[in-house]
Amino acid sequence: MPSTMVELGILLALFSALAANVGFLCKHRGAVEAPEVALQHPLRSAAALFRSRWWTIGFAIAFFGWALHVVALALAPLSLVQAVIAGGLVLLSWPAEHWFGCRLGAREWLGLGLAGGGLAFLAFTATGEAQAGGYSLGGMIAFEAAAIALGLGLLLSAHRGEPRDHHGLFLGVAAGLMIGVSDVALKALVDAVPADLLAIVSPWTLVALLGGVGSFYAIARSLQVGEVIGVVAVTSVAANCAAILGGVLVFGDAIGGDVVEGIARGAAFAMVIAAAVVMPARGRTATAHA
Repeated sequence: MPSTMVELGILLALFSALAANVGFLCKHRGAVEAPEVALQHPLRSAAALFRSRWWTIGFAIAFFGWALHVVALALAPLSLVQAVIAGGLVLLSWPAEHWFGCRLGAREWLGLGLAGGGLAFLAFTATGEAQAGGYSLGGMIAFEAAAIALGLGLLLSAHRGEPRDHHGLFLGVAAGLMIGVSDVALKALVDAVPADLLAIVSPWTLVALLGGVGSFYAIARSLQVGEVIGVVAVTSVAANCAAILGGVLVFGDAIGGDVVEGIARGAAFAMVIAAAVVMPARGRTATAHA
């Protein structure tokens, strides 16, 4: 793949990350104003969310970011695109504090720094190369099935009983896994559809749609019961780690050029996981004036 196309994909991924972060913050404001999301009544819950102006604005911004994401996937390897998007998590801090009245404490800044630094390193050390010949069908089925099962388990467990502090984080991880499922399926589609339009009629189209729908409800509920910065962070980390892992296992994206680089990239992944542990904190959000 020409380096200029990969570089354009990286730039679009960065703008996609910014749009996704702003969209998350808008949707949080809308979600807390909307009635409680109930999986037993999905259509009623969705309609109530879209009656909230802030949710609708956030959804529109996030949809624009998703469109940029799809184009980026068509231009660059999956793991590289996701690393750049996850590294863009550091872009969350400025709009969160200046536009939405969120106070970021030491834990949040440390978590954002770890996530952004680790994933930016993954982006800079990526080779931009993937294996020839598409993807592994067996790897795709195994990866998507495992991610869906884990995501659904977290989603259902967080809907049992009264909301607790950790439920928002469980739902954020579930949403991230569903996004990762959708991203891996989308990568297979954007690689195949330009050469064969009938490839859109594929099981991966259904998987991508189901992943998108599942993440929609998980995100909405997580923003209602969880602290926004922690929820956004764990959702982003889970989504991007899942998609980066899918890029390596399913599409054969390169891990590193040699042993040293492979170890360094492993350390970068450890930084991202540490960020997911550090970020969640209670009571750090202040409501901004409209």
